[in-house]
Amino acid sequence: MSTPSLRHPGGVVPDHAREQLWSAVHEGDERRAATVVLDALERAGDAETVLLDLIAPVQARVGTEWAANRLTVAQEHTATAIHERVIAVLAHHPDHRSESPRGPRLTVACVDGEWHALPARLLAEVLRLRGWRVDFLGAHVPTPHLIAHLHQTGPRAVALSSSIPTHLPTAHMAITASQAAGVPVIAGGAAFGPDGRYARALGADGWAPDARRAATVLERGLDRPDPMAAHQTVDDLPHLADQEYTIVARTAHRLVKETLTGLEDRFPPMRGYTERQRRHTAEDLAHIVEYLATALYVADDELFTRFVLWTADILTARRVPAHSLDPALELLALQLKDFPRARRTLAHAREALGTRTPAPTIPGPGKPA
Repeated sequence: MSTPSLRHPGGVVPDHAREQLWSAVHEGDERRAATVVLDALERAGDAETVLLDLIAPVQARVGTEWAANRLTVAQEHTATAIHERVIAVLAHHPDHRSESPRGPRLTVACVDGEWHALPARLLAEVLRLRGWRVDFLGAHVPTPHLIAHLHQTGPRAVALSSSIPTHLPTAHMAITASQAAGVPVIAGGAAFGPDGRYARALGADGWAPDARRAATVLERGLDRPDPMAAHQTVDDLPHLADQEYTIVARTAHRLVKETLTGLEDRFPPMRGYTERQRRHTAEDLAHIVEYLATALYVADDELFTRFVLWTADILTARRVPAHSLDPALELLALQLKDFPRARRTLAHAREALGTRTPAPTIPGPGKPA
């Protein structure tokens, strides 16, 4: 069952508009940002083009600049907030506001724990422009509340968004529960991998790398799952039977604490760290253990390795020696000596770290929450 697109955007956003919008959000000038966007709307002739070819790439640049330590957290939050408000201005612009939608109903939501809602917001606005009746639930939607909403509204599909890979176990729960409610799921966001490999591994009914292609997938239609069909986590991920993910996730606090203590001997400069530096180190270790657990959940060493290399580039940008990561990984491997998959995952990352060439720009597979 498919739904024809009600609009066929074809405008073009000039390159200088992206530079102008970047300058405005970088300086925290909301009024100027709105002016740039509305001017681009007039030139391009359709709102979808402005959403996806102007606002989306500038927001991506915001993340890259934060990762390279050229934006503070406050500046990154300010830029994102400006984009949120400018999208609202665009959505309600009288010349391009979508009329009362008559198409199928759809739910768009971020998985529980996911606070990066802008990609999902872009998708929701694009679908509204194309005639869908969209319920945008926003960031951090607990799975029980999502399912209650699906039962109440009976949407054609649910679009789940997640930017941070450590939310994949929670995303899996939401996917399975939605399908049990008879609603097919399309997944999107950096958490699901550049090629959607984790969306497929977790049993999603569809995946798309961006809002435009997600709209195309949804317009073609997704098969509605049989809610009576038994479906368990182990059906998708039989390797979880070894309990490595469960044990690492449950003992994360102890793993971080013992690694932090051991680092004082393995990495002598740490003995002179201030309390603030020690706190940041503990936070970094917590992210490392979280990503290790996630890699065990989806059985993909590369997920963890990508995060470790990204972390090394982040540390370098902040003038922290990236080689401090190796003793931390070694200490984790010693604590997890009885867990073959965890040891292999850590060894793979250590090998990649040893041959690492620092990236000129930081790719950022999703910054730590």
